[in-house]
Amino acid sequence: MEQHPPLGKLLIAAGEALVDANANDSQFIISDYATGIPDEFSFAGYRFFPTLLGWLTSIVVFFLFLFFTKNPAVSTLLSFLYIFDNAQIVHSRGAMVDSPLTFFGLLTLLLLLHLTRSQKKEWWKLFTLSVLAGISFGAVMTTKLVGLIFILGFIWALHRLRKNGVSTATLFFSSILGFLIVFSSVWYIHFALGSRVEATLSNSGYYESSEKGKAIIDAKQTGSFSAFPVLLRDAFGFVSHYNKGVPVLNLCKEGENGSPSFFWPIGAKTINYRWETPDGNLYRYLYLVSNPVGWALGFMGVLLCSALMLSSWLLPVQVTIKHRSEMMLLLSLYWGYLFAISQLGRVMYLYHYFIPLVISFLLFGLLYENLTRLGPWVLTESRKLILITIVGLSIFLSYQLYRPLSYYVPVSNKWVESRAIVPLWELHCATCDRNSSILNPKN
Repeated sequence: MEQHPPLGKLLIAAGEALVDANANDSQFIISDYATGIPDEFSFAGYRFFPTLLGWLTSIVVFFLFLFFTKNPAVSTLLSFLYIFDNAQIVHSRGAMVDSPLTFFGLLTLLLLLHLTRSQKKEWWKLFTLSVLAGISFGAVMTTKLVGLIFILGFIWALHRLRKNGVSTATLFFSSILGFLIVFSSVWYIHFALGSRVEATLSNSGYYESSEKGKAIIDAKQTGSFSAFPVLLRDAFGFVSHYNKGVPVLNLCKEGENGSPSFFWPIGAKTINYRWETPDGNLYRYLYLVSNPVGWALGFMGVLLCSALMLSSWLLPVQVTIKHRSEMMLLLSLYWGYLFAISQLGRVMYLYHYFIPLVISFLLFGLLYENLTRLGPWVLTESRKLILITIVGLSIFLSYQLYRPLSYYVPVSNKWVESRAIVPLWELHCATCDRNSSILNPKN
């Protein structure tokens, strides 16, 4: 049993089976948390699919921007927000489930956007896109439960298609079909593969299984279709049990890596995943730190698009907004996610911001599309292209400033301290004191 649904972990295991870089692939099943990893151990297989899907996400991001801008050059430059984000680069290269979650979530969003434009086309196109959207959402919900926020996309799409009864019914039933195929298949494979109970683990290896669940496991009937509802109920019951045991955020605790959700848009708090020193003078780091220009532009997109939408509702004058409906969807995803996360009592981390982060990038793209003036200057298409080119270069230069922290390049303590431009980031060298009086109160 595990906190997250099984698809992300199955992909990680599949990568190890594919690469087969280690002689022993089963050494971690005797522990919930791996310790004492040998120096010769290879993570190449475990990292394969998270890294691949993190890379493929850049293509999905490009096509999302292309959906709004219809301009490949502009979409490429806007994609720099994701491609050159230092935090995404570090985290997606690890054996983590967040890059699969982001990939499947954004793919779901892209399919939903396109199917709302297919409502007047052939029925089979709408059916195909609806099934694919359901399949992609099924992959989301079998990777990480926070992906439930993308259900808002289906509600939005049904609302867009509401005047066409056939299209509405096609989306509703076809997406459910696709979802159930993936959701049921992934969980069934997960249960069916379970053939060994490790007695040294929690509750003699049964974790929080019910008596019926234990009987099914002991009888080696985990692959039985009749056992599926019992095992699924036990698995979801474990999620609630697990989260009750997760500590709450404690900013006074030494070494606390968690941070409150309202700090995330500014990149706080960074996480030092790993460090070492080859000579005692220079240090290598894998640091989860934002690209400050990219994150600032994304948050600016959120704030100004929110203001633009509010002004269209509250002001007596009519405000014309390009892609108004899509902007409302993205704002709902962003603020809805942060609100839901804020209701959780357990500690959360900066990488939990990745879904709304990419949504904020898309909102910046919509802000760019709605931009007609910049101060006294009227923005023609050529001027807007110059502007977005400058933005793209700024994102790239900002990425270069923090690149050593993403690629384990040796740097000095002074170099690290010079990059700590926001105290709340808690970015500091391995031998330096924490530098925020807010995140680390002295009294």
